[in-house]
Amino acid sequence: MTVNTESAERFLNLIQKNRKGKFKIYIGMSAGVGKTFRMLQEAHTLLRNGIDLKIGYIETHGRAETEALIHGLPAIPRRKLFYKGKQLEEMDVQAIINTHPEVVIVDELAHTNIEGSKNDKRWQDVVDILNAGINVISAVNIQHLESLNEDVEKITRIPITERIPDKILDMADEVVNIDLTADELITRLRDGKIYHESKIAMALGNFFQPEKILQLRELALKEVAHQVERKVDIEVPRSIKLRSEKFLACISSNEETAKVVIRKTARLASYYNSKWSVLYVQTSREGGNRIKLNKQRHLINNLKLATELGGEVLKIKNENIAKAIIETAEQKEITTICIGKPHLGLFKVILSTAIFNQLLKKLSSSNIDLVILS
Repeated sequence: MTVNTESAERFLNLIQKNRKGKFKIYIGMSAGVGKTFRMLQEAHTLLRNGIDLKIGYIETHGRAETEALIHGLPAIPRRKLFYKGKQLEEMDVQAIINTHPEVVIVDELAHTNIEGSKNDKRWQDVVDILNAGINVISAVNIQHLESLNEDVEKITRIPITERIPDKILDMADEVVNIDLTADELITRLRDGKIYHESKIAMALGNFFQPEKILQLRELALKEVAHQVERKVDIEVPRSIKLRSEKFLACISSNEETAKVVIRKTARLASYYNSKWSVLYVQTSREGGNRIKLNKQRHLINNLKLATELGGEVLKIKNENIAKAIIETAEQKEITTICIGKPHLGLFKVILSTAIFNQLLKKLSSSNIDLVILS
């Protein structure tokens, strides 16, 4: 009797996945938008509905409206320890796992733990809690996301030392953006709802400036949109999914034609605010050292141009160009293929050019548009 190990591993992964807790993250453009407030509101709702919920860690920053919401919510006592002569408190991860509530609230996801803790970062604590089968609701500001670190520092001129890897957001089952306009956020600051009165003037002169807030708001909205798009890709069947425009520019080693196709496809993608890629299919005729040096130089420059314009560069080796184009388009869920206008008359090309003819035949049975750029 033979055992299908691959099938067994798949089933084991399924079991382990189902054992993991669900993960919800509230994300915002800055401190004071109301992430902790919203988490606590949700905590009260869950508690009223009979869910076994506990507070693992909440940081109120002395905000009266946030502190008022803590009352009535059961909490797991924090771990007390001494560090550099001071008594400090940390979230007690082991106590949370031992108590095993249905849902635990964990604030300040990017927090760095005190030296000597099991994990260096709180997000690692959250991973342990999720792996124990406990559902987690947490919160983080957009500036703590690793991939956005440099962008945020350019905007705010403030170094961000506490960061979380992007994979943590990808792990989340739900990502919710807490959004305010710049005016609303500044009003909250002036009213003393974010920082103590003594810090308001400094905050208004540094972080809380309308142009900075607007840029951070854009980053937060884009990140949440990306997470929603990823969730749609994973969970919504292709048969009922609304098509989002994605363009594929197909180029050859011909310098001028390729340049036109790349630039015009970039403009089309910009108009539709969509993703786009550039595809070069290399046949054996241009493989290895067979391609002329001037053509190779033009191709490298054009692919560099595509990257500069925001396109994804794809290089594929295939003797059947039409087949390679269609397969790439289907794999990347392309909605529109863009090609350069042939030098011959279009009717003559359709009749005599095998590649073009194959491409048209394959496209006729698919849901992909073809644009011929002059």
